[in-house]
Parts: sequence; C-alpha cells; structure tokens
Amino acid sequence: MHVVVAGQGYVGLPLAVRAAEVGHRVVGYDVDTHRVQHLADGHSYVRDVDSSRLRTVLDSGAYSATADAAALAGFDIAVITVPTPLRDSVPDLTYVESCARTLGEHLRPGATVVLESTTYPGTTEELLLPILEETSGLKGGVEFLAGFSPERIAPGNKRFSFESTPKLVSGIDAKSLDVIKGFYDGIFQTTVPVSGPKVAELAKLIENTFRLVNISMINELATLAKPLGVNIWEAIDAAATKPFGFTRFTPGPGVGGHCLPVDPLFLSWKVQQELGVPFRFVELAADVNRHMPDYVVQRLVAALERRGMSVSGSRILLLGLTYKINATDLRESPSARVAELLIGLGAEVRGADPNIPDGDRAKLTLPLVDATAEEAAASDAVVLLMDHARFDLAMVQESAPYVLDCRNRMSGANVELL
Repeated sequence: MHVVVAGQGYVGLPLAVRAAEVGHRVVGYDVDTHRVQHLADGHSYVRDVDSSRLRTVLDSGAYSATADAAALAGFDIAVITVPTPLRDSVPDLTYVESCARTLGEHLRPGATVVLESTTYPGTTEELLLPILEETSGLKGGVEFLAGFSPERIAPGNKRFSFESTPKLVSGIDAKSLDVIKGFYDGIFQTTVPVSGPKVAELAKLIENTFRLVNISMINELATLAKPLGVNIWEAIDAAATKPFGFTRFTPGPGVGGHCLPVDPLFLSWKVQQELGVPFRFVELAADVNRHMPDYVVQRLVAALERRGMSVSGSRILLLGLTYKINATDLRESPSARVAELLIGLGAEVRGADPNIPDGDRAKLTLPLVDATAEEAAASDAVVLLMDHARFDLAMVQESAPYVLDCRNRMSGANVELL
C-alpha cells in the first residue's frame, strides 16, 4: 500500500521504516525541513532506528522523506504521529488539527487515516473526523475510514522491541477497524482490537497514569524514608520479593519525556472539562514529580554543607541528562530543572551525556563534557541523574570526592543514595 506517516520523530520514524521493511511504499512527511534533509541523507536521529536500516529502505525506494505536502496524494493509509504538547496545562492539538487539514486535502474515497498521537478520549471522533470531513468533502465511515491506535514506543527497551509490543487498534466503525487491524497485523506481532477510539484513547492514558502515580508514590516515599532512618532502596528490594500484587518502581530525580509529565494531564483536563471534577491522583502525582528536582538539589546542598562547602562556587558534574536510561531524548528531562536550580544558587555546573545527538546539544543550558576520571576528580560533587550503560560508574565512584547517586548504582564512603 501507499502509506503516509505524518511526523518523523521518535514515534513516526520507527513506524515508517518498519512499514517500508514489510513491503509498503512509505512517505515520511514532516514540516521540519532540517529533519527531512537528515533523513533523505540517510542519517537517523532516533536511537531505535539505525542509520543503516534507514539507508536500506531509502536505497530500495520503499521509503522517502519529504516536507512537500503534494507528495501525500494518493495514499491508502495515513498515520498521524505528530506531537500533542501541553500549553499552560491545556492540551495543544494544533499539530493534529494542522496535519488533519493537510491530509484532508489529499484524502480520497476508500483511504484510511489513523491517529497515533496521545490525546484525551474523544479526539478521534470529535476533532479529527470533522476536520477530515470538512476539508475533503467526504463522509467518514462511508467514503473514508478512520481510527485510533496509540503508540507504545519505549526507547532502549531491550525486552520488548517495536514490533513485539502488542498494538492496540480501533476504528470508527467495523470496516475501519478491519482495515486498520489488517495494516498493523503486518507490522506488529500482536494486535489487540478494542470497541472504539475512546477506549483506545483512554487505555493509553491509563498506561501512563499508572506509571506516573506509582513513580510519584515511590518518589515521595524516598523523601520520607531518609528522615525516618530507612534505606528506601533496600525496602523496595524487600517488597519486590512478593511474587504477586506488587510492581517494582524506583525513585529518581523526576519523570521526563513526552509521556509521563504530559499524558496523564490530558485525562485530568478532560475530566475537569467534561465532568467538572478534578482527577486528584494525577494532580497530586504531577505535583510530587515537579518537586523532585528541588529535593535532589536540597540533598546536594545539605551534603556540601556537611563537607564545609557552599553550593555557590562549587563545581558540580551532572551525569545523564536525557529523561530515560540509554535514550537520546531530552524532552521534559528533570536534569534541566536540576541544572537551572544549581546555576541559580551560584554553582558551576557541567553535564555529561554520551547519548545526546549533536543536533540537540544547542538545547542545553550548561557545558557538555566527557565523563572522565579527571572531570569527576575536579568536581566538588557528582550527581548521577541517569545511569546510562556507557558510563564507567566504577571509575566515577573511585575518582569523585562525593557522589549523590539518584539511581542506586554505586556504593562507598563518598557515595550517598537519593
């Protein structure tokens, strides 16, 4: 089939390349001309898509990248994978709306449009469908098909690959579901059909809300366990020996990425708009995680003071700036807030992260250095925010005068756990 994947970021590029690999003719569409040029040159900026895979589908002609909307004409299936950010705690669906209008201009009878971007229940049928109908002049469910299939991208996940992660699928009617399921059946090992888009939209938010709430609970416990004289890490290990009724979550400097800090608030906003009541679990969980960088800095300030030092003028090395282990993504990473707070207190802050792509280095507000023994030794304190596999943590532990370990990866007289 002629497939369009609109949005060539962390969600869209893996889908586009995989669809090309299984035999579809795929157009990767993105309005970012710089990103499109990178792809056209065979350079992948997504860790889970090797540049060699990208070049293979480019060379075969199965995949092409473009910023020209005219190239979308004649598609059989179009998948929307554009960002859905929050603006002042309100869902911003302007990217979805703009993409829907662009696709609507090229929508033809018999074609299918699938939304993958995370959003609140009702978006597919109440927002996307009317825009497609208005722009194209066609009737959804009669002249074209549509549905929702939430992305489940997990960068760096070694247990579940892109294609082995079960894929939820839904359609606005039975025919839409049948076609959408058939498309994804050829890409994923398992597809899971549900009764309609609202169920699929809510399921995605449930997944991320579950993680946010549980991580927040553990993070708050971490702030309470130390003054209680309890090692939170040992307590978690002990609880995890129960073979049922418990899922292991561990503390850290806060959550990041597009999903956890953002997606549950879509549900909270929708509940408030539709029902007029707050979703208290989400709001409390979000508040706890917003303050975790503050807690990390408080712990570091107290540790320096015990060593007879002030944070002002101290040289601090932050290890791991991306939001997730072994990932390349800086979006919503708590490291940015930790750095901002420390710089505001007068610290001399450096960061080390070997996973950050060259094109994203300009987004940093602190100097980027290599995590060498010399750099660790020259620092008054090292803060391990994200424990990437490429870090030599034994070397850091041996070289640094003091380490605040937010990931429970080191031990010794100079190491303090979050």
